[in-house]
Amino acid sequence: MPLPGIPVLPDGPAPALQAVFWDLDGTIVDTEPYWIQAEKDLARQHGGSWTDEDAIESVGQALPYSARRLQQAGLRLTVEGVIGALTDAVAVHIRRQVPWRPGARELLEELATAGIPCAMVTMSPRLLAQIIAEQLPAGTFRLLVTGEMTERGKPHPDPYQLAFDQLSAEVPGLSKARCAALEDSYPGYTSAHAAGLCAVAVPHITALPADPRRIQWDTLEGRSVRDLEALVSSWEGAAR
Repeated sequence: MPLPGIPVLPDGPAPALQAVFWDLDGTIVDTEPYWIQAEKDLARQHGGSWTDEDAIESVGQALPYSARRLQQAGLRLTVEGVIGALTDAVAVHIRRQVPWRPGARELLEELATAGIPCAMVTMSPRLLAQIIAEQLPAGTFRLLVTGEMTERGKPHPDPYQLAFDQLSAEVPGLSKARCAALEDSYPGYTSAHAAGLCAVAVPHITALPADPRRIQWDTLEGRSVRDLEALVSSWEGAAR
């Protein structure tokens, strides 16, 4: 049964855009510098070596992946210990200042006004996802899928598949062909695309490999619900 305030999709022709799935780090907020600094600090404190190249290679990956890479770099901490230390450090920064990405809040507000459900799909822990969600109007996100919720993280399709399944249970009639996913990293884009969603890349820290078939925007600034509707409509037609 849908929760109060979220409409069931009406009978008749389905709207062009039914839902939007959002990555968090690098897409809604610019927390990647926080993560990179936390990784460097942790490596230094525990006698490891962590370069900018190491940090960039981990962008968009699931946290256990980054933790194992830090172990390989010399950290004598468990995977859980690394993740906990990084999460705590990033949370301190976020509580001081939320570094919003250009256009993200405005597009989220327009989607909420239009009654289009949004879900957050992130490899960050739930603690960080909730901190960000609480800075937005209540109900902005219909659900949060976080790093602890799937055994396989991005670039595997599991996080987006889980988010779609959960949202489908509350919004009957939801179709992947009419949902968009916004991602900044290659692992994230790959995850959303593999899950069968219309994935839109908005690169930030790292450039994505060249692919003429990929849908890509330079920024979310100035983007609207109408832009997403047009993309989903054209993507659905091309997929037929």
